Amino acid sequence: MHRPQRQAEGTRAWNRVVIDVPGPRFEPTPPRVSGGTCPDAECDGWSAPGLTLRSASVRGERHRYYRQPRQDATCAVLHEESGVVVFAVADGLSSASAATIGAAEACRAAVWSLHARLDEGGSHSPADFTATARYAAEALHRQAAAILRREPGPAQVEELVATTLVAGVARPGAHGVEVSLFRIGDSAAWTLDPARARYRPLFAAKTDGDLVPTSVAALPRVPEPLERWSGLLPPGQVLLVGTDGFGDPLGDGDGQVGALFAEHLAVPPSPLWLAHLLDFSRETFDDDRTLLALWPRNEAPR
Repeated sequence: MHRPQRQAEGTRAWNRVVIDVPGPRFEPTPPRVSGGTCPDAECDGWSAPGLTLRSASVRGERHRYYRQPRQDATCAVLHEESGVVVFAVADGLSSASAATIGAAEACRAAVWSLHARLDEGGSHSPADFTATARYAAEALHRQAAAILRREPGPAQVEELVATTLVAGVARPGAHGVEVSLFRIGDSAAWTLDPARARYRPLFAAKTDGDLVPTSVAALPRVPEPLERWSGLLPPGQVLLVGTDGFGDPLGDGDGQVGALFAEHLAVPPSPLWLAHLLDFSRETFDDDRTLLALWPRNEAPR
């Protein structure tokens, strides 16, 4: 006689997170295969001596509705010899016809370049970051040439694969994690103090008084000098790197979005739960969203 099986704990379906007024409900459509495609959502998560990483990227409602692929990307690897984590986040420009390819290739190239410089004993100096940005720009040029099957001009590369980029390294130490990163474009980074629900932006906002918005800069252009930040991430704080699909609804962090993520990022969530949170529904916010997070761990090397 067969005994009835008990339902495993924690298997109840997750309801979508709704903040304030939700966006419209509909079944997502498959993206057209045009200029590259990628899954609707992806996530990653692991721990190394000294830190824990989580990342997620989800397709926005606008792209789900209009059958467009996700144009965000993220990548992170551990440099085994040094214990340094190398990471990148990118947001392909909506004006670029192969933005999906551009974002993915920029992340891959930046991480590869920084990892190789660690093999060579790199110090993450401004020169190292400039070389990494130029390497990523060259990778976009090669991608454009492969798409066109001929040598492209600078304007053609931008029209095909222009993208923002934030990339850097995180080195665990006795008192926290030493972080160095740079950005091109309007993707952003923050430190989060979950206990106080306070977000500290590491770069200037999209606009600052009468200054030109940073969104005018995007790979394959490499600004001189690069925007960069270096500092110590102490235990109890979290490094966040995200595209404007996350940054715009976050704002200064004092609203409902900031409260939600401060609560759920106090300790590292499962990668799938981070993706679920990131896919929240809120009226007018329908862009792709990508977030990479790093937590210092107590067993940092001494």
